[in-house]
Order: sequence, then structure tokens, then C-alpha cells
Amino acid sequence: MSSANPTVFVVDDDEAIRQSLCLLIEDIGLNVKTFGGAREFLAHYDPSQPGCLVLDVRMSGMSGLELQARLRELNMEIPTVIITGHGDVPMAVEAMKAGAMDFIEKPFRDQVLLDSIQRAVELDRRIRAARRQSEGFQSRVEHLTRRERQVMDLLVIGKSNKTIAYELGISQKTVDFHRTNVLSKTGVASVVELVRWVHEAGCTRENAGITKKADW
Repeated sequence: MSSANPTVFVVDDDEAIRQSLCLLIEDIGLNVKTFGGAREFLAHYDPSQPGCLVLDVRMSGMSGLELQARLRELNMEIPTVIITGHGDVPMAVEAMKAGAMDFIEKPFRDQVLLDSIQRAVELDRRIRAARRQSEGFQSRVEHLTRRERQVMDLLVIGKSNKTIAYELGISQKTVDFHRTNVLSKTGVASVVELVRWVHEAGCTRENAGITKKADW
């Protein structure tokens, strides 16, 4: 199967459980990669590969909770389903706070785990789609001229065309011209939509580098 297809990464130090989970998950048509420990997983994991993580908590060496913490440190975001035979409330709370989608105690019904995995894979798909959209918007913003960027930065903090014209030392007609270009180049239909995308994509600026010198 293509690497673009989601993969379920199973990390458990019990070989029998790894084999059992691999057969179960492959039966619903998903790729599976198994690892006998957290460090082995970290050594081979490629964040560009879509999918989810099925993770045991208590393992020799690095525990499942320690692996979650390490993934956060590395800014690796992957939907995680925790499975354990030694679950308790504090452990479940810690796992969920660390970003786990589900905390499932052994023994569990196969369908419970499979449903959780399907939700995790779908969440990963949505996260990656949103990230691609944000990256596309960021790329379009980078193609704005300096003056268009200045106009955009003032628009998204709620400045009127009249105020923008005054602060930049240009006419309102020129502001309208740049505003139209900003909307067209960034692929949005309105200033309201522009504001949403600027904040979602992290394109805000503390200092727009505004100058009254006409440089367009």
C-alpha cells in the first residue's frame, strides 16, 4: 500500500499482543507497523506518515506516558489510543491530559479498539488537511507585496480604509486597490474570512513595519 495511506503504529513490549493487534487491524484494511518499545518507535517514526498510534502504557525502558511526553517535546502530533492491562484513574487522567484520544483497558472487545482506531485515523486526516490549508494560505501571503502586507496587517486588526490610508500616507482609492489584491492573492472572499485565516495560519505580525513612504 502507498505511504500516503494511513498506518497504525502499535507499540507494545508483548510480542503476542503485537501480533494479535496486527492481524486485527490489517483485517479492516489498514497498514500496521509494530514496535517492541518506545525507543524503537522513535528511531523509525516518520511524522509525514499519516495514521495513529496504539500505545501500551507499562513497558520496559521508556513507558507509554514517557513516549507521549517525548513526542510533545519533538512537536510530533499523532492521535494516540492508549491500551493497558494495569489501568487506574490517575493513569488515565495523565494519558488524556497528554493528548490521548482514548484509554482502553485490557481485556477489551475488538470492536471497541477498532472503532477508536478509526476515529484516530479520521482525526489525523482532518488535522493534516487543516495543516495543508494553513500552509497554502501562508504561502500565498508570502507572495504579497510589502505594501499589500501592510494593508492586510491593518485590515485584520480592524482598521478602516480611511484610517489605513492616513497611517500609510496613501489615498483611500489606493487602499481599496491593495485590499482587492490582498483578497484575491490570498484566495479569500471577505475581510472576515481573511481575519480567520490569518489567525488560524499564524500570520499575525506584532509590527507591520508601517511607513508613510509610498513604496508600491
